[in-house]
Amino acid sequence: MPTVLNLKPEDLDTNEKRSNYTISVIGCGQNGILLATAFADSGFKVICTDANLSVIKKVTRGKTSFAGTEIERKLKSLITSGKLNVTSELKKTIIQSDIVIITTAAKIDSKKKIDYSDPIAICKQVATSLHPGVLVCYCNISALGFNEGIMKETLENTSGLKVGQELGLAYVPLQTSDAKYVNQIANLELKVAVVGKTSMDAVTNILNKITKTVKQINDVKIAEIATLFAVAKKDASTALANELAVFCENANLDYFEVLKLLNFNEQSFWPTTVEEENKNEAYLLLESAENLNTKLRIPALSRQINEDMVKHAVNLTQDAVRSCNKTLRRACVAILGTVNTPTGIFVKMLEAKGAKVSVFDPLSRREAVDLGVVKSSNLNETVEGTDCIVVLTGDDQFKNLNLKKLKALTKTPAVIVDLAGAFEPKQVETEGFIYRGLGRGIE
Repeated sequence: MPTVLNLKPEDLDTNEKRSNYTISVIGCGQNGILLATAFADSGFKVICTDANLSVIKKVTRGKTSFAGTEIERKLKSLITSGKLNVTSELKKTIIQSDIVIITTAAKIDSKKKIDYSDPIAICKQVATSLHPGVLVCYCNISALGFNEGIMKETLENTSGLKVGQELGLAYVPLQTSDAKYVNQIANLELKVAVVGKTSMDAVTNILNKITKTVKQINDVKIAEIATLFAVAKKDASTALANELAVFCENANLDYFEVLKLLNFNEQSFWPTTVEEENKNEAYLLLESAENLNTKLRIPALSRQINEDMVKHAVNLTQDAVRSCNKTLRRACVAILGTVNTPTGIFVKMLEAKGAKVSVFDPLSRREAVDLGVVKSSNLNETVEGTDCIVVLTGDDQFKNLNLKKLKALTKTPAVIVDLAGAFEPKQVETEGFIYRGLGRGIE
């Protein structure tokens, strides 16, 4: 069997051949689970590991705190069939691995500075058990210089092996906004850059087994900064959409009608209030610029605008409740949407104003306990007796709600606050609700 650093397409052209190679995935978060299921489903022997024992217990049962039911069914099937193993024994896992995928991301601390302690700690633990010929892939978003700097130095200093000679080191900047579909990785263009350039063909051959398109990038720093620029572009677009939507509210205009006139139908230019997608990646770019004594004014301002939208969502909800001649204090508010950190912030801000809040999450994600959110798995129970329904995300299930049935469950009068552009105002008002929406002026 050839060393993994010299893999050729013919070495991986059957499931039987791929089963000779062991891939360890470090981190059972969203990136880790999507990659683990993709590689296991394509025939590789896969071992998934995480430092958090409670996470390991969940994943062993085929459960996660973020994925949709389709992903979880696939995960459980792969574990049951023995194609994917889950363990907390990192050292034992690395010793038997040909390919090591690290998905652990840097954190952003309270001062909005990058904290690399988690990926560095994982990298050191991995390096202590590495043997020559192993390929290490970092599959997350990184700051400029992270892979050629911190990753390379930590691996070499701890293992005593040279990257580019005895070890392969690749950067695959994987960013997944949601984990609903089994074929999500297959439909992505996976970009890859390598340190030392000796293992580019091998990494490409491996990735070609889980996706349709692999794009080779010759410079690791170019790959890092291009990914961060893409995030900055998306963040700036969202910030502009948010600003214009608030303008329309104040001008008593419908932002979504303006979008229709301009033929801007894609959701990339829709406003959003509590989804802080791209937050960590945005700060990776801002700190990279700070290290170069460079100011990035538009990315910094965009980030601030997007983070301030949660406050706008609270104010919009408060004004909506007032339109029912009620106050937010002691009002019952039902939130329909995904339980995540921004949801937790939104809930806490409403509760600080005296509201009684419950959340219905259609995917029954399990972050609710950690975030202190009262979550129900039953829509009717969540809505019953409420003064206000806040639609947080535009899931298909919410767009197809039976509003007449919900109206019978709520107090009178009751208001729907649409933060996701899920409904047309007249549709909601026809069923007896008062309507308020992000970007929707009051007629």
